[in-house]
Amino acid sequence: MKLLNANLSIVLLSSVAVVASAKAAGPAQVAGPVVQVSGGQVQGRLISGGGATFKGVPFAEPPLGDLRWRDPAPVMPWTGVRDASAFGHACTQRISGFNQEEGQNSQEDCLYLNVWTPAWPAKTRLPVMVWLYGGGNTAGAASVGYMDGTLLSRRGVVMVTINYRLGVFGFFAHPGLSAESPHHTSGNYGLLDQIAALKWVHDNISKFGGDPQRVTLFGQSAGAIDTSILVASPLSKGLIQRSIQESGPPIRPTDTLAQAEQAGVKFAEVVHASANSADAIKYLRSLSGPDLQKASIDKLATDGTLERPIIDGYLTPRYPALTYEQRLELNIPMIVGGNAREEARGYTREAMVRVINDNFGKLAPKAMAYYGLDKSALGNEDPLTGTASTQITADTRHRCGAEVESVWRSSHGRTTYQFQWDPPVAGEVGTRHQAEIPFVFGTLPHSGFLSGPYTNADKKLSDQIQTYWVNFATTGNPNLPNLNGLPEWPKANPTTRPYMEFTTDGPQARENLRREVCDLYIGALKETIPANTAAEK
Repeated sequence: MKLLNANLSIVLLSSVAVVASAKAAGPAQVAGPVVQVSGGQVQGRLISGGGATFKGVPFAEPPLGDLRWRDPAPVMPWTGVRDASAFGHACTQRISGFNQEEGQNSQEDCLYLNVWTPAWPAKTRLPVMVWLYGGGNTAGAASVGYMDGTLLSRRGVVMVTINYRLGVFGFFAHPGLSAESPHHTSGNYGLLDQIAALKWVHDNISKFGGDPQRVTLFGQSAGAIDTSILVASPLSKGLIQRSIQESGPPIRPTDTLAQAEQAGVKFAEVVHASANSADAIKYLRSLSGPDLQKASIDKLATDGTLERPIIDGYLTPRYPALTYEQRLELNIPMIVGGNAREEARGYTREAMVRVINDNFGKLAPKAMAYYGLDKSALGNEDPLTGTASTQITADTRHRCGAEVESVWRSSHGRTTYQFQWDPPVAGEVGTRHQAEIPFVFGTLPHSGFLSGPYTNADKKLSDQIQTYWVNFATTGNPNLPNLNGLPEWPKANPTTRPYMEFTTDGPQARENLRREVCDLYIGALKETIPANTAAEK
């Protein structure tokens, strides 16, 4: 814990600000205000040009030692003033191509959040936007430059980004953990961290000028999937009033608690833990974080079962798709969608056939014909959505899942808006996974991951998507309070299936996004959902 002597805080922060401002994604920053939050006082920084930022604010106790694999514990109070001028550590994670910055010096002590406000002192209650990063629930952090909240906040919101436990630290289930839990369950610790952060926002955000009754939870990829799960969770009631899911619908295979516990038992055996459940957990908690992470990576290389949200009977009472199909999720306004080319995987024909069979079941022959795989080895290529392999990945993992969500929710009278993002990251061919993030945050970085060069047209498009997002956070309608000349975004309905397509020429309202193949996907999903009801038993 970093505590500052009250008499020295202004002097110290002023000297630190000069160094930190060179690293900040937003404008230069100087020493700033003190706020009382759950746990004690924190001192952030004023931002040159207006507003303030508070970084590395704890929303739960560090999940270390005996707190590893437990519900996030309330923050222990501190004395004095805590320095909130720098990000907290990212959560322990695997390092891959996109998360080099996040992965360096990642630690188990990572349950921190960050707040940006456009004015200080706050003059009015503003809507709040809480961001969940992506990374497959095994990587990512709230501290990277292209997700800096300064510019989005200046649109008229209080921005919050949070960390949550990842991989084996965030999603490990085991009978021994379930036995000691008051909920008789285990796993989903990363999701419980997100709930704890939302509770912190509910209790504290008014002190930063935020309105706790206008909270939009939004995220990308795993962060969007987690968002969709929380919207379907009874634990989120009263904490979320709107949601945005970028490339992450809830229509995915989901393990039951029993399946996840058995995977946990196998992992414990791999690291030579006792067969006795209680002793196994004691031993696993005694392992160092780096040793446990290394062991989990070796295990994940073989079956990948230690990193996913599960149906635990507590946070997730049932298969998420079933929750939406039965109209049991929170009745809140929602934006769902994804990118034209998501996660191009370069599938072989054999792999494409396997994925089609897995996702379309009895309707697989019709899907094969749709992708042209009945006539050529690698199928049809589309100028916008790419090769058949890329189309199959986007359709089955993202696009048609968002379509299902949009169709079901609008059929139930739930306010829903759908989108597709087409423009690529600068200099790339095709719109890949994550491409929209710097546009949403307005950062458009010049170096590092998702960097440019970006054009004036890109800046204009960034302005447009931010207008829709902030309007939605403000009113639950992306068209209000002011479109500033943008086209009206039609509300979803199951008949014409309207959506907003973001193109290099700006947003354009369209209908029936890949309806033929997504109807096949919906038909196949309806055949498989009844089998998932067993997860509740």
